[in-house]
Amino acid sequence: MARNAVQFQKGLSMAEFLRLYGTEDQCHAAVAAMRWPGGFVCPRCAGSVYSYCGPKRLFQCTACRLQTSARAGTIFHKSRTPLVKWFLAMHLMTSAKNDIAALELARQLDVKWDTAWLIKQKLMEVMKQRNSIYKLAGDVQVDDAYQGGEKAGKRGRGAANKTPFVVAVETRDGRPIYTQLRCIAAFTKEAIKDYALRNIEPGSRVLSDGLGCFNGFADAGMKHTAKITGGGRPEGSDFKWVNTGVSNVKGAITGTLRSCDPQHAPRYLAAFEWRYNRRFELPKNLERLARVATTIAPQPRKSIAEIRSSTADTSG
Repeated sequence: MARNAVQFQKGLSMAEFLRLYGTEDQCHAAVAAMRWPGGFVCPRCAGSVYSYCGPKRLFQCTACRLQTSARAGTIFHKSRTPLVKWFLAMHLMTSAKNDIAALELARQLDVKWDTAWLIKQKLMEVMKQRNSIYKLAGDVQVDDAYQGGEKAGKRGRGAANKTPFVVAVETRDGRPIYTQLRCIAAFTKEAIKDYALRNIEPGSRVLSDGLGCFNGFADAGMKHTAKITGGGRPEGSDFKWVNTGVSNVKGAITGTLRSCDPQHAPRYLAAFEWRYNRRFELPKNLERLARVATTIAPQPRKSIAEIRSSTADTSG
């Protein structure tokens, strides 16, 4: 049986990572080049003439005298963690097929769990914001799914403690190309219409099961086909890729992360989506994430909503 070339491609090896980003100076130079590809630009006056203080890694604009750093105004803003550890975190997160738990990340970075957890949440926020600019088009399979709900009580749709999300896969010639894993408020016709307008190109051909809320795709201008499948998850080749996606995501969360709190579920799902959609050229993924990280506004700890339930597992 032939191997899947995408699955068995080489990624960025640890040896190559260390060659490219093994020192703080290398990482700082990379961030500066990504943030100012045409050379330094003052964030206050847009001046390009500057002096540089090497020991403090500060740029000083000659025109307005503003002192700034390559980190300032980015996802790395005011972080006490060295950039080399941020880059290692990005490497581990982009190269792991099933994500990496915060506890394991803390060990690899040699930092406290709280630090590793916050770094991971910030980087997943970068992924989430980047995902939001892309839309699916053409032939799209969709299904409903839930994350969480481990507590006793009603199971399935309508159960408490669950985070509802849409699984959508764009296919081409019967093969999966891109996916979306997006949380929604509930599986209602209005919520699906809103999701479709924001995330799928008008005129796309959407295939779903018989759940009534999916009629919202037609209201949003899609060519919607509903295939009645009965109770449970839809079977058959028509829904092969959404079924595979749901199984892979839930398996990774259960096996690697152990759990994720509902308020953070959108970021965890975004990380799976980001990695899947960039699976074709794995060696480039670290640079892709780092480049976008330099364009994302700072995410203070309070904006990440660090409050966790007292019973939550700390692996994720």
